[in-house]
Amino acid sequence: MIWLTLSMALREIRRNAMRSFLTMLGIVIGVGAVITMVTIGNGASAQVRKEVSSLGEDLIMIRPGADRGPGGVREAAKSFESDDVHAIRSEVPGLIAVTGSASRSATIVYGNANWSSTVTGCDMDYLTVSGHTVAQGRTFLPTELVSATPVCIIGTTVQKELFGVDDPLGLRIRVGTVSCQVVGVLAEKGESSMGQDKDDTILMPLATFQRRLAGSTDISSIQLKVAKNQSVNVVQSQVEALLAERRRILPGKPNDFSVRNVQEIASAMSSVTTTLTGLLGGIAGVSLLVGGIGIMNIMLVSVTERTREIGTRLAIGALGSEVLLQFLVEAIMLSVLGGIIGIVTGLGASYLVTSMMAMPFVVSAEIVLGAFAFSMVVGIAFGYLPARQAARLNPIEALRHE
Repeated sequence: MIWLTLSMALREIRRNAMRSFLTMLGIVIGVGAVITMVTIGNGASAQVRKEVSSLGEDLIMIRPGADRGPGGVREAAKSFESDDVHAIRSEVPGLIAVTGSASRSATIVYGNANWSSTVTGCDMDYLTVSGHTVAQGRTFLPTELVSATPVCIIGTTVQKELFGVDDPLGLRIRVGTVSCQVVGVLAEKGESSMGQDKDDTILMPLATFQRRLAGSTDISSIQLKVAKNQSVNVVQSQVEALLAERRRILPGKPNDFSVRNVQEIASAMSSVTTTLTGLLGGIAGVSLLVGGIGIMNIMLVSVTERTREIGTRLAIGALGSEVLLQFLVEAIMLSVLGGIIGIVTGLGASYLVTSMMAMPFVVSAEIVLGAFAFSMVVGIAFGYLPARQAARLNPIEALRHE
């Protein structure tokens, strides 16, 4: 009985192949869109976690201002000073590197070429914390850091935009209003998961940046690298207590700065991408409902077209339940075939997108199986009404149907 019903359903689908394909198209698009969106979202989340974790689980970042309010809006607060960096370096044990930095955008000029880039004032601990290395030339000398010498280390993007294939070492460029000698070139790091070019940067001594470019002694960020044998959470608590004391924050009052370790940052970013993935997947899932409505409409048309056939079957002894099963199986098969094609399409599309965006291809078996199961549910839910209508036809009236 089951095999006969399946063969009859396949026969009807093949008989109207084009109409069957157009009917399945809504399911194909729905399943494919859900799988594509979720897979790309999972890849983005994995890329973010990988990139943030590549900085090291022993990294702590400190920024002025408390993260509060809707969307994590940062409240304004006074910047840090060099004395804060020195205090952390001398009073908090178990640190490999401590660096304070400040950044701003500036136009870089060399000859007739110009480029807009991010300039960061820092010391040499910044290289240890950020993972940058110098591929050509040298780092800053201690005397240059103290005397605010106008020297700089450029990223490979800045090198290509200003110098092309020429050697930039020893040449002078204008950074904003400051004439600066290039003493080094950073090793290439590529783009971040958010599309930010890590090589589009210029480093200069913090004192040079403060006196000649920023015109202030403010430090906008402090970064710490914790020793392997130390607890990141313990060090983080010690730093929070020290800065709260230095900034005269009374006990019980909220801090006007934020201290975050890499794992906290990775979790927060992963939570955001997961939320966006769920939202996109939900939006894509609406097309599955649209596909189900399409199946119901076509099946209703099919019932009308095959009224005499249904009347003949009922007249020679077929039960209403058998007619219902026949049409219900047709609807389910349309959904299942659409789901299979949608899975293949979705996986193929997501593979191409993640490959082009250099992201991990992370397939969620739960989402694939869930989309397929949902397509079956759609077939049952939207196929039942036409099937019931067919089963309730009066044989005599159906035979008279033109």
